[in-house]
Amino acid sequence: MKGFLDDANYSVGLLDEGTNLGNVIDNYVYEHTLTGKNAFFVGDLGKIVKKHSQWQNIVAQIKPFYTVKCNSTPAVLEILAALGTGFACSSKTEMALVQELGVSPENIIYISPCKQVSQIKYAAKIGVNTMTCDNEVELKKIARNHPNAKVLLHIATEDNIGGEEGNMKFGTTLKNCRHLLECAKELDVQIIGVKFHVSSACKESQVYVHALSDARCVFDMAGEFGFTMNMLDIGGGFTGTEFQLEEVNHVISPLLDVYFPEGSGIKIISEPGSYYVSSAFTLAVNIIAKKVVENDKFSSGEKTGSDEPAFMYYMNDGIYGSFASKLSEDLNTIPEVHKKYKKDEPLFTSSLWGPSCDELDQIVESCLLPELNVGDWLIFDNMGADSLHEPSAFNDFQRPAIYYMMSFSDWYEMQDAGLTSDTMMKNFFFVPCIQLSQEDSFSSEA
Repeated sequence: MKGFLDDANYSVGLLDEGTNLGNVIDNYVYEHTLTGKNAFFVGDLGKIVKKHSQWQNIVAQIKPFYTVKCNSTPAVLEILAALGTGFACSSKTEMALVQELGVSPENIIYISPCKQVSQIKYAAKIGVNTMTCDNEVELKKIARNHPNAKVLLHIATEDNIGGEEGNMKFGTTLKNCRHLLECAKELDVQIIGVKFHVSSACKESQVYVHALSDARCVFDMAGEFGFTMNMLDIGGGFTGTEFQLEEVNHVISPLLDVYFPEGSGIKIISEPGSYYVSSAFTLAVNIIAKKVVENDKFSSGEKTGSDEPAFMYYMNDGIYGSFASKLSEDLNTIPEVHKKYKKDEPLFTSSLWGPSCDELDQIVESCLLPELNVGDWLIFDNMGADSLHEPSAFNDFQRPAIYYMMSFSDWYEMQDAGLTSDTMMKNFFFVPCIQLSQEDSFSSEA
């Protein structure tokens, strides 16, 4: 697989049958312990292939447009391009990344709710015509700067009208759609469909029922204005579990048959992001500092109710790096201690912090861990979504290395499906995984 920009030399390791993710992490922990103890990611691209197969098996009637901002690393984008997904881009940079892969403009949609004029012009220049819009100001910007734009009206859903305090929500009301359709007609902007988004945090399947009903209303309304509607975007919100995907399909499938039946000429798309990548990446971080907390109080100032000590551990990655999403949502992973410890070893109340010493840089408020030392490693799984952005310059924080891997069985599965090219195959290489013996140990000093 070829790379580009600053990741031009990345490669993917093919793992033999006897090697698994744990072996790979063990080897890189050993290597990083010797060379500087920087945090690192291991990405299993085979999991992305499996997620796509799962999608095809359950919701084949819906074409996925991967949300690039979720994880824009080159290997992820290339593997998804090879699998034939579309791409949902929020910026010029993301459109350029996808365009570099040779993805056709028809397979790119521009989904930013607040578009810069320069970026609308860039979309027009490269032929990315499909974009979303939820208000009159955006509609006028599109009309002035993209004569060939094809717009999806972004409507609000019940789970985000009013929303949680402090959350920015997008999407227009059903009542306002008629006004926007009138404006589009006057501005000579082509409306081709509707988009809605249901948050992954929403547990009410009825939200999809109402959203699809509202979308049908907008389609009918647009028909009155003479617009030809041919696309429905049901957004993202897919967690990655097979159960949730089947549950959503169980709700929407009969409604799609009624409101947007096959043969009606309406293309159904979606914007999965974390669905594809969350479980594919694992992050390893190193403990760089440790503090014993007075045993009558914990880091939050709350009493622990125990005479045992509590510990605050500082890691070499935090919210100004790979845990940036922690600022807006709960961490969706449980830390695992890398070193082996006895089953009967005592566990202590612990909190985990990033390296900034900022009060916001708390990664885990409270968890039970054996006592750790400076130099020990913690492993976080499900770290593929919203964690691989460019880091802050704080404290000369370095972007963690990324090591890509795929099992031979997954690679052969891709080949059998005809999803690889000679160019891509040249950039894969076999990685013999060294099995560490019981005697091998890791330094516990910084």
